[in-house]
Amino acid sequence: MADVAVVGAGIMGSATAYALAREGRDVTLYEQFEVGHTRGSSHGRSRIVRLAYPDLEFVELARESFAGWRGLEQEAGVELLELNGLLELVGDLDQGSSAALDAAGAKYELLSAEDARRRWPVGVPDGWTALFQPEGGIVRADLAHRAFVDRAVAHGAELREHTRVDALDDVDARAVVVTAGPWVQRFFPDLPVHTTRETVAYFRREGAPLPSVVQLDPVTRGHALYSLHDPVHGLKAGAHHAGARIGPDDEGGPDPALVARVAEWVARTYPDADPEPVAAETCMYTTTPDERFILERRGRVVIGSACSGHGFKFAPAVGRRLAEMAADIL
Repeated sequence: MADVAVVGAGIMGSATAYALAREGRDVTLYEQFEVGHTRGSSHGRSRIVRLAYPDLEFVELARESFAGWRGLEQEAGVELLELNGLLELVGDLDQGSSAALDAAGAKYELLSAEDARRRWPVGVPDGWTALFQPEGGIVRADLAHRAFVDRAVAHGAELREHTRVDALDDVDARAVVVTAGPWVQRFFPDLPVHTTRETVAYFRREGAPLPSVVQLDPVTRGHALYSLHDPVHGLKAGAHHAGARIGPDDEGGPDPALVARVAEWVARTYPDADPEPVAAETCMYTTTPDERFILERRGRVVIGSACSGHGFKFAPAVGRRLAEMAADIL
């Protein structure tokens, strides 16, 4: 019997298995498909990392996660963070991250639309403000995911790919961590989450990487549109929380209407990029009503859900917390 079974080898499950295995726990990591599959939420070459959040709690969690990413880089011997900064575009400064960054003592600059456009080839709407925070950019998502898995195995974890878990009672372990992403309601139908299939598009852009961009929605304060460096094509962009509600096993591909919406934004925002998309793909979001994460214990089971479309960057910190919750059961 293993000490801990981790069900779901996406980014959160892999980070959890790594944290447990580093502490000498006997860990089995289950994946119903294969590591890096494209049906869930953890695939792709890049994700935005940033300290800039309007909520101080997330700023502090991001700072903790940066330290975790750096530690994984050192152990795995691979560069995972590419920090070219982050531009947060806001119509109303009060809706942005400046107050939380001030509270955290983090550095940032505020620029007018004109000053931002002079500094970077990025189209900032007239009258808006650009908050530039240097501790932002991308994490190389596929490399980071693989590094967590490989280092977990190196520390003694057992990886079981193509092994679907249908009933947690059948799992032979003293503690079970469920990090099943959009499949979490297979085990816990009462969780207050819903799943959507989101669309991202890729565009050709040459030259040095630019800061990642998050354009906030004046109504929700959430990021409506975003863009980041892609190591292959140059630019990745998407509309946040714009996809249709759909189950994780339902068939479907990129939404052409969303691709067109994103392409129109890229045409306005990146004068040096080709506005014609070269590729598009989907990613599942599993979202709570307040977009926060569920870290919950039920008996011998620990639940890690849901990323709510912005969780990847926090994987080192969330994995550590889930590992600590599982260790408390042993």
